[in-house]
Amino acid sequence: MLTRAEHRRGIGLGILAFAFVSLFVGLAVLALLGFDATPSHRSLFDAYTWKVLQFTLMQANLSTLLSIALAIPVALALARRPEFPGRLWILRLMALPMGLPVLVAALGLITIWGRQGLLNGLLLNLGLAEPVSIYGLGGILLAHVFFNLPLACRLMVATLDRLPGEYWLLATGLGMKPWSIWRFIEWPALARILPGIAGLIFMLCATSFTLVLVLGGGPAATTLEVAIYQSLRFDFDPPRAIALSVMQITLTAIVLGLLSLLPSTDQTLPASGRRVQRFDGQTWSRRLWDGTVIGCATLFILLPLFSILAAGLQADLPRLVMSPAFLEAASTSAAIALSSGVVSVMIAIAIISARIAIGDQKQSGKTARMFSTVLAATSSLVLLVPPVVLGTGWFFLLRPWGDVTRMAPYLVVAINALMALPFVMRVLEPAIGEHWRRTARLTASLGIGGIAKLLRIDRPVLLRPVLLALSFAMALSLGDLGAVALFGSNDFVTLPWLLYRRLSSYRTADADGLALILGIVCLALTFIGTSGIGTDRSKHAGR
Repeated sequence: MLTRAEHRRGIGLGILAFAFVSLFVGLAVLALLGFDATPSHRSLFDAYTWKVLQFTLMQANLSTLLSIALAIPVALALARRPEFPGRLWILRLMALPMGLPVLVAALGLITIWGRQGLLNGLLLNLGLAEPVSIYGLGGILLAHVFFNLPLACRLMVATLDRLPGEYWLLATGLGMKPWSIWRFIEWPALARILPGIAGLIFMLCATSFTLVLVLGGGPAATTLEVAIYQSLRFDFDPPRAIALSVMQITLTAIVLGLLSLLPSTDQTLPASGRRVQRFDGQTWSRRLWDGTVIGCATLFILLPLFSILAAGLQADLPRLVMSPAFLEAASTSAAIALSSGVVSVMIAIAIISARIAIGDQKQSGKTARMFSTVLAATSSLVLLVPPVVLGTGWFFLLRPWGDVTRMAPYLVVAINALMALPFVMRVLEPAIGEHWRRTARLTASLGIGGIAKLLRIDRPVLLRPVLLALSFAMALSLGDLGAVALFGSNDFVTLPWLLYRRLSSYRTADADGLALILGIVCLALTFIGTSGIGTDRSKHAGR
């Protein structure tokens, strides 16, 4: 259905995208492996490195267990109460932490759980001598639960809401007790998706950077990525940084390999708002339990968000917004976010075009099919080599050629583009693939191609998905601290880096104001990037 020129163009774009991504990631890894640092072989097995690895695995395991263990009763309560007041808004609320910059959320958690926070104020008023500390392992676990409990809960509720209504009619007819309903209906449904959810959360926690950097509290609570950053930024110990980077790549490779063996968990499932008729849990004790669980989970998410809003409004926002430091950081962040978003969308379109061109061929050879599979995996390379590791590799690669900070903006743009690529692909690939299937035969029969096809056929349908993907990629880039942390300086400041510096220098009023501004902008972009995706799919499915 595609012309020969369109086949060549699609495959050519795919080759260019593959070359860019693989070279950018591959050169960084080769720079790490090829750096002349013989002592790294010793530092790879020293006590500090193994201690960091053990802490990374321990906090990831504990965070995963806590997130899932706390999410299960919340998900069960929400699934049991389709009539619960504000249920749909509670489920929407659980999407907010995923769109909030990690550094902003950390500041909100500190406001509630920190030494001078709301909780410790209440405890001190009750006569408790020693306040709760958010720093260290406890703070890291708390922050990870704040981000991952809503994610796990949304996926579980979506699964439970899709169970056939006949299950609940039959359970009522048989007079099944709550334990029997859990054992024969709810648990089998959740058991199918729990391995995938657990693997996803473990991966997020094992590669956590910003939360550990802000809440770690010292060498005793340091993960691999933070240790890499500290080895370069503070100690300038290249052998140790390389050893830790190799260990981080090995760890992520093992985790990704295990995840590939688990049942897939679709993060884009709608956190269902539909009403499912259930007849169990109608006793007052069960209603009280469900209401308490839902209320506690809602407060756990809402309080840090409200604290960000309240503290930010108390800051001198007009002075902060008009300050030269903010204006420079905002312009830098906007330029980087827009550039990385455009690059990410262009790479995604190139990969999708090549896969469509290969799939359109009636007799695709083994090499072409293999190339299509490789292209699909290319978008996830950043999961194998995290941003901090990529930045470390390029630091060693460019260091012999002069001042690395001159190339910092371009490196951050490329790293952020690759970081957003898996999410951009999830938005664009279904939209472009469906549009091609619906229009390919008609455009071929009418002989429409080139610019005319782009303007008349593709643009009206695909403009919105492209803009949605762009806004989502920009939100991820705008709130990211990982790539900037290695290269940030007085001459290269983004909004997250400025916020981190204000927080580190105890200028909390400015930090609160910056957190509010950054959080609102990123949430707005994330809302734009996620709104309408499910609606578009349902519209197209009905045609």
